[in-house]
Amino acid sequence: MRKKPIFEKVTIEGIAAEGKAIARVDNRVIFVAGVAPGDVVDIKITRKKKSFLEGVAVHFHSYSNNRREPFCNYFGTCGGCKWQHLPYAKQLEYKNQQVVDNLTRIGKIALPNVNPILPSEQETFYRNKLEFTFTDRRWLTKQEIEQSGEELERNGLGFHIPGRFDKVLDINTCHLQAEPSNNIRNWIRHYGITHNIPFFNLNTQQGYLRILIIRTASTGENMVILQVARDQPKVLTPLLDGLLEAFPEITSLNYVINSKRNETFNDLPVINYAGTPYIQERMTIEEGQPEQLTFRIGPKSFYQTNSRQAYALYKIVRAFAQLNGNETVYDLYTGTGTIANFVAHQAKKVVGLEYVASAIEDAKLNSSINSISNTEFFAGDIKELLDEAFVNQNGRPDVIITDPPRAGMHADVLKMLLKVKAKRIVYVSCNPATQARDLALLDEAYKVTKLQPVDMFPQTHHVENVVLLELR
Repeated sequence: MRKKPIFEKVTIEGIAAEGKAIARVDNRVIFVAGVAPGDVVDIKITRKKKSFLEGVAVHFHSYSNNRREPFCNYFGTCGGCKWQHLPYAKQLEYKNQQVVDNLTRIGKIALPNVNPILPSEQETFYRNKLEFTFTDRRWLTKQEIEQSGEELERNGLGFHIPGRFDKVLDINTCHLQAEPSNNIRNWIRHYGITHNIPFFNLNTQQGYLRILIIRTASTGENMVILQVARDQPKVLTPLLDGLLEAFPEITSLNYVINSKRNETFNDLPVINYAGTPYIQERMTIEEGQPEQLTFRIGPKSFYQTNSRQAYALYKIVRAFAQLNGNETVYDLYTGTGTIANFVAHQAKKVVGLEYVASAIEDAKLNSSINSISNTEFFAGDIKELLDEAFVNQNGRPDVIITDPPRAGMHADVLKMLLKVKAKRIVYVSCNPATQARDLALLDEAYKVTKLQPVDMFPQTHHVENVVLLELR
């Protein structure tokens, strides 16, 4: 077998797509993960493509001033928080540049002045939802492997190793979600081990404990969803009772019986064991005002993962929409109707469209519990739902808000937007590359007049971007 080449003393130049850093050797581009601009490293090539190479740093000759000591013991092995070795100010700088580069290079559109990226109030412990996987063959660190003659506990509860569906890294302390998240996870792992409850094996599909999901809210409410392989009350009931006794702050305790070969449970019933079948998040409508929106979050509900920054994001969306109370607003990819309900009090009517039927039911419920009567929600494939007949029935929109998934908007949806010709489109995106592609297709009729990047996920390369398009 041929040895993979190593390039020595290469200076890392900058940050590229997907959070990787970039270097050049003999006019060839190399993408490298886990390094910082200014590092001088030896790079082992792991993959060759026609237009670029990929590699890993196997030795550091010198470290950049543009880095800091990672705060997490799992950095470099766990797939999360890949940018924690970069100071937060540098993370923001690179994210801002990522937005500009995508919109100019892919979209090739004229941009207004780009507002500086809006930083997250919290740099750690900002997530309100995490999912952990049980395993009976956890990933061992190099240090553990080097331990001589010691019997290691192989059961684990944590995150998948990047690119390895069957390899799980056991996590003791995670810096993404505030307590009681770590304490709950560690209690359940300890209970399962000491009571000899089989942890799941993703290869053989044997075992009992499968998935743990923890959701938290700023209201102090906490939800736990435990996914197990089969219905065994003699095993499950004592576990859940013990969990409730140990953590009275759990306000919603649920479980799922999943005998499938995959971990998704959207098609499976969720059994509410104790407490309410939901938790509640609250969001102030206007700063300094007592009025608040209440959002019910069920086990299958989508809600922005960074609750505090979601409020900042929605305020930007509403400001870009420039509503005065007389507009008909379409909210595409409305999800559970958070944006639709957030802007409803400043619009005449808000129409939400979403392809997930259960999310639409959540959206209607959220309107109901907040006494919002000027919203309507429709479930279906948006490229088929949004046509001339739909517009004629529900009114031609003055403003369109769209927040599509990472893949962006379907070409048929973009064609319909060009036909509808709303005065303004507010485009929220978690992927500036696909957003840039869509903006290029809208450029014949719309001009980009405002642009605001928002950091929803500190310590990662991910960035949210809000663009205002106005009819030419």
